[in-house]
Amino acid sequence: MSEKKHWLYREENRIKLWLIQLLILALALLPEFFMHHHPHFEDQGMSIDASWGFFTWYGFLTCAAMVAAAKILGIFLKRKDTYYDE
Repeated sequence: MSEKKHWLYREENRIKLWLIQLLILALALLPEFFMHHHPHFEDQGMSIDASWGFFTWYGFLTCAAMVAAAKILGIFLKRKDTYYDE
C-alpha cells in the first residue's frame, strides 16, 4: 500500500509552484512601474532606497538573513531529543 504524498511534495506540482512563485514576484514588482520613490537619506548622499525594486529585493534579503540567523541560533540553542524524558 503506497501512501499518497502531500500535494506540495508531488513531482507534478513542482512547476506549478515555481510559476506561482514567479507570479507573486511579478505582482510585487508591478507597482514599481507606477510609483515615484522619494529617497529618505538623499541629504546624506544615499539614494539606494529610491532604486527600482528596492523594497522587493530588500525584503527578500532581510527574510533570507532572518532564516540564516535562525538556523545559526538553532545550532546553539538546540536541546537533545531526550530532553523531556529526563
